[in-house]
Amino acid sequence: MRYELKIALRYLRARRKDAFISITTIFTAVGVMIGVAALTMTLSVMGGFEQSIKQRVLNLSPQVQILNSQGSIENYTDVEKKAATVPGVNGAEAYIIGQAMLSSGRGIGGVVVRGVEPDNPVVRAQWGRYMTAGSLDDLTRSYTVQAGAAGPAVSTGGLAIGVSLARKLKVKPGDVARMVAPIISPDGSLSTKSGQFVIGAIFDSGMNFIDTNMVFMNLANAQDFFGRVGKVDGVDIHLVNLDQTDAVTDAMRKLFPNPYRVQNWIQFNESAAAGFALLKRVYALVLVMLIGVAAFNLVATLIMVVMEKRKDIAVLIAMGATRRDVRLIFVLKGLIVGAAGTVAGLILGAVGCFALARYQFIHIPREIYGISNLPIDVQPSNFAAVAVASMILCLLATVYPARQASREMPVEVFRS
Repeated sequence: MRYELKIALRYLRARRKDAFISITTIFTAVGVMIGVAALTMTLSVMGGFEQSIKQRVLNLSPQVQILNSQGSIENYTDVEKKAATVPGVNGAEAYIIGQAMLSSGRGIGGVVVRGVEPDNPVVRAQWGRYMTAGSLDDLTRSYTVQAGAAGPAVSTGGLAIGVSLARKLKVKPGDVARMVAPIISPDGSLSTKSGQFVIGAIFDSGMNFIDTNMVFMNLANAQDFFGRVGKVDGVDIHLVNLDQTDAVTDAMRKLFPNPYRVQNWIQFNESAAAGFALLKRVYALVLVMLIGVAAFNLVATLIMVVMEKRKDIAVLIAMGATRRDVRLIFVLKGLIVGAAGTVAGLILGAVGCFALARYQFIHIPREIYGISNLPIDVQPSNFAAVAVASMILCLLATVYPARQASREMPVEVFRS
């Protein structure tokens, strides 16, 4: 072991009359520990939010989408088959979108109606998991309802609505709801159409705006109700791996030239992703400054040690120690304190993340965030980056005190 390291370790233990310096050193290490723990836990929570939101958004929104710039797509079955042949594609689904008012007699709400193919494997994989009452099969069933108080019995289809909308309308599976929608005729005139449907299923996606506003209907029923028989608004492409987004998008654009238009999830969520990334960087910067405050407390601690050890420094220089050796002693002392605080902070941060993930004792409003507990995503790379940043700040904090210590003049110290 080099003598500089031995001396640095010895200086960590102050004499009884200089216990204040030792306590200050401990507080400095504790400050670094708290800053490191706070930063690692914040990055894990922010990463968890990012992953949770990204996963739900990608599950509930198109990954790659094919549209027709001239209007609806008529040969959508051929489009689906051709799209499914592209490498990296897991499946394709045609859909239509319409706006309507849905009422039950006990409540009313504006909704976005999405016509889907319930038997399509990608639709079942995407939405089947969220069904809490009923299933997608209930959208294909035929129901019999009364057309008015004394009217004849008519056949109608089923709807799948979100849990929030079900509470708003005060309905359950099997109840009848009335839908009124604006219809644009081929000649451009506007009219309205109404119909009765049965609540076949209820889903809980975890995203409040979808559970409140989205309604699913069998594609054939939706085409008939909205006056778009044989047409769809677009075709959604589901990917095997999101890393292949750009490659699949390029292949689709070659396969479906003008008038088709191909977009992907990166374009749809670009602003949201950029905003979240910026927020994450701001939080990280603020907490790095917290570590910096704790690390630069090291400056005051080392200056006090230098003042206390002036005679020791003078003796070392007189015995042949170089100025570089003296600087190294105090740099090592500062790095040892910083390393102790950093390691303790990493351990505390890991324990905190484990406790948050395991016991979920912090709850957040589900109506706002779509989830009720803090999501945690522990990335070793984040812990490594925090450790490196902390040690760099501690190293910078040792520069001035070490430089001042190396400038001590033995003659002047011995005279005093």
